[in-house]
Amino acid sequence: MVQGKYILSGSVAALFAVPAAGGAPPTAAAPQQRPNILFILSDDHTAQGWGIYGGILAPYVRNDNIARLAREGCVLDNCFCTNSISVPSRAAILTGQYSNSNGVYTLDDALKPEQDNIAKRMQAAGYQTALIGKWHLKKQPSGFDYFSVLHDQGEYFDPIFKGAHDWVDDCEGRTGTVVEGFSTDIVTDKTIEWLSTRDRSKPFMMFCHFKATHEPFHFPERLAHIYDHVEEFPEPANLMEFGPQASGRVFPGQQLENMGRRWTIASETPESWWTDYPELPFSTAGLDSVAARRKIYQKLVRDYLRCVAVVDENIGRLLDWLDSEGIADNTIVIYTSDQGYFLGEHGFFDKRVMYEESIRMPFVVRYPREIPAGRRSGDIVLNIDFASLLADYAKSETPENAQGRSFRRLLAGDDGERFRKDMYYRYWMNEVIRPAHFGIRNDRYKLIFFYGKGEREIAKGDPDMGLRLWELYDLATDPQQNRNIYGDAAFAEIVAAMKSRLLELKAEYGDTDDSSELKRVMESYWE
Repeated sequence: MVQGKYILSGSVAALFAVPAAGGAPPTAAAPQQRPNILFILSDDHTAQGWGIYGGILAPYVRNDNIARLAREGCVLDNCFCTNSISVPSRAAILTGQYSNSNGVYTLDDALKPEQDNIAKRMQAAGYQTALIGKWHLKKQPSGFDYFSVLHDQGEYFDPIFKGAHDWVDDCEGRTGTVVEGFSTDIVTDKTIEWLSTRDRSKPFMMFCHFKATHEPFHFPERLAHIYDHVEEFPEPANLMEFGPQASGRVFPGQQLENMGRRWTIASETPESWWTDYPELPFSTAGLDSVAARRKIYQKLVRDYLRCVAVVDENIGRLLDWLDSEGIADNTIVIYTSDQGYFLGEHGFFDKRVMYEESIRMPFVVRYPREIPAGRRSGDIVLNIDFASLLADYAKSETPENAQGRSFRRLLAGDDGERFRKDMYYRYWMNEVIRPAHFGIRNDRYKLIFFYGKGEREIAKGDPDMGLRLWELYDLATDPQQNRNIYGDAAFAEIVAAMKSRLLELKAEYGDTDDSSELKRVMESYWE
C-alpha cells in the first residue's frame, strides 16, 4: 500500500476506503454483460511525443506500451479538443459539453459538483466509479464512489493527495496527505490498489489521471540518462520562425524564449518562480538568437521525452495488471491527453491556439471483444463525444444536455458515412501573444477568427482591444500551417462557405453571443 505523511489528520485506511464487498479474494473475472473501463488521461502529452503518429521525434520516443495499445486496438488520427486548455478540456470530457454550455471557459473556472457528468450516469447505471490523480477542476469531484486527487496542478515529487474525507476546494487552502515518491508512479500505485480491492460484483469505471507531461516536465532519477546517447534531437522545420512575417499569422505566440526565461529565473532566484525544473542552472547568455533558441529547444525536448517515458512505463504496469487479473478482454482501455502541445513548432511551446499541434488529442482505445486490432480512423472526433461513448458501452444515460455522440461504431470498424464533417473550436482566454479566437476545421481547411476579447471582457463590454484578424490554412498542402492564405482571391469561395458553416456550428452548440459585445465585433469584422 502507498504510504503517506499527513498535513491534516486521517489514515491510510480512510484513504483507500471501499465498500466491504471489496475484500473478496482475487479471482478470474466472471463473464459480464458490460465491460470495465480504464480511462487513462495525461496532461499535454502531444501527438508528436507519442511515437505512433510519426514526426521527427518518433524514433526517439519510449512508447512500448502506447505502441502495444495501438497494435491491439484503434488509433484516432483526427481527435480534437474544443478548447485547448486543461480545465475546460477536462470539463468537456466529463459533461460532453462545450465551454459555453458547461460554464468552464478558462483556467480560473470550476466544475460545480451539482453539474451532471458521465461519472454520475455510470454510477447510477451500476458501475463502481473511481478517480485517481489530476483533477484540476477545483471543487469536489462528484459521481465517484472513491477519489484521491492531486491538490490543484499537483507536484511531481512527494505530491499532496486529498479525498472525500479531507476535501477542501483548491482555492480555499492547501490540504491533504503528502505521499512520498514520483507522481506518475504513485497515481498508478493508487489505481492498482483500488482496482485490487474493488467490489468485484460490479463493473468498474476508473479515471486514472497523470500530471505528466505538464510543465515542468520532471522525471524520476531512473530515467535521467536514457537519452545520454542522443547529442541533438532533430528540429521542426519552422523552429526558427521568430515572428509572424514569414507565415502571415496574426499573433506573436508563446515563443520558446519565454521558456528559456523561466528556466533562467528559476536558476537564479528559485523562490521567485511558481515551480522548479529539472537539471538547472540554465542560461543562454552570450548566444545569438538562433543558438539560444536551439539550446532552449534541446532542453525542452530532452526533459519532455523523459517525462513521457515514465508515463509509458506506468501504462505498461496497468496493462500487465489487467492481464494478471484475467480481465483484459472485458476491459476497455483508453489512453488520451487533455490537449496537444507545441514542441518548438513555429518557435512555440504551450498550447491554446487552434493549430494542429495544440488541438489534436492523441487517442488510442483497446477493447478486444469489439474493436479490431491495428485499426486507425481519420474521422473527426471531439472530446465532447467521450461521455457519450462511455455511456454507450456502459448502457447508461448520457449526461444531461450532452452535445457529443458515441463513436462506438467507428471504433468497431464501420467506415461508412463520416462521423463528423467538420468541427468548431473556441478559446476564451485573451492575451496579446494568444488572443481569444474561434474557428472551424474540416478535412482540408481551417479558418480562424482572432477577435481579441476574453470572455470576461466581453461580458463587461470592455473597450475594443484592436485585433480583428483571420487565418486560413489548406491542411492538404500545408499541414504545418506555415502560410496564411486568408485574403488570397483563389480561396474566396471557400472562405465564404466556411464562414457560413461556422455560424451554423456556433448556433448548433448554442454559442451565439447574441447579447454580448462580440456580436458588435462580429458585425464589424466578419467580412
